[in-house]
Parts: sequence; structure tokens; C-alpha cells
Amino acid sequence: MSKYLFIETRDPFDSTDVKQTWDLAVDLSKAGSEVAYFLVQNGVFATREGAKTPVLEGGNGITVYADDLSLRERGIAEGALRSGVTVAGADKLTDLIMEDGRKPIWT
Repeated sequence: MSKYLFIETRDPFDSTDVKQTWDLAVDLSKAGSEVAYFLVQNGVFATREGAKTPVLEGGNGITVYADDLSLRERGIAEGALRSGVTVAGADKLTDLIMEDGRKPIWT
């Protein structure tokens, strides 16, 4: 089984490419790959409960992380996140990048 790590930095409300990246992650997950999706910088805007974005929809089986520093810098509290999002720091991102066999895709 292949393992992927998507690192998304872009705001889903400013860049239409974010949905294409998310759709690729969903397709890989549906094909049996292990997929982690790590949101940093403006990518964390998609994590807010009630955010009207197709990103993070239909991603059953994808582990979604939001960078703790990025959330704090943007004033997004952990209690304001949609369900299924795990808050994590740079240490978790480093662990995922260094994991044997995992392919990182930075967008």
C-alpha cells in the first residue's frame, strides 16, 4: 500500500487548485492508499466548522491535520474546528515527512 502526505498551504477560498489537490487525495485514498492531509499557513481556513468549501468533504479514510501555530496566528480556536481535524505541530509534520515509504506532496 502506498502512503502519501499532502501539505496544503493555500487558502481554499483564494485558490481553485486546492480542490484539485483534495480530489487527488480522495482518489488515492479510495484506491487503497494511506493518505494524510496536513494544513498549514492559510490552508487552515478550510478547517473551520461551517466553512463553505468542498475541501475536507468526502475524505473518509484521510487523516486531516491542522498546524497549531497556523491556527493560532489566524485566531482559529480548536473548538471552532470541524470534526475529524486533528491539531498537530511541526513535530508531527516532521514525523510524517520522515516516515519510511511516505511520499510528501507540498502544494
